[in-house]
Amino acid sequence: MTVTLSKGERVSLTKADGGTLTQVRMGLGWDAMKKRGLFGSRSQTIDLDASALLFDVGGRLVDQVWFKQLTSTDGAVRHTGDNVTGDGDGDDESIRVDLTKVPGQVTAIVFTVNSFTGQDFSQIENAYCRLVDESDEGEIARYDLSGSGRHTAQIMAKLTRDRSGWSMTAIGAAALGKTFRDLLPAVSRYL
Repeated sequence: MTVTLSKGERVSLTKADGGTLTQVRMGLGWDAMKKRGLFGSRSQTIDLDASALLFDVGGRLVDQVWFKQLTSTDGAVRHTGDNVTGDGDGDDESIRVDLTKVPGQVTAIVFTVNSFTGQDFSQIENAYCRLVDESDEGEIARYDLSGSGRHTAQIMAKLTRDRSGWSMTAIGAAALGKTFRDLLPAVSRYL
């Protein structure tokens, strides 16, 4: 069963049978809007990048996974590769997380998306992020990145660890930046 989340909504990652998820994938999908011109419309290339930022309880960045570092230092978080166009169906970029291997010091994993090529979100359509249970490919939660605007990035969602396990919170906050580094001041508000 998929839960469609709105900004600020949270979903537990405890399975219906009482077990907990161990392997999840955050998928990002998007399409570039066709540019309209004097001679019809034409395709454009928009390079969105998904990143996972790992924070400790003090809000300090412990590690990051993005197109220049596809695997976290401990191997618990892995990016499947950079899609520079958004072409095709389904997830254009994915980040896999083995929750059992995430170091104990990491209490939050924040997922961001930014337009590396600098186009703003008014030129992007059908954008979403989703959380998938890797054990059965079941979609746990989906967050539509609607609300096109002049921003070049979004702080999508975060996984948070507490005594009862992991949960996901949809953030969907607009931001500006070409890489996750540009987003760190904005991300800190959601830790």
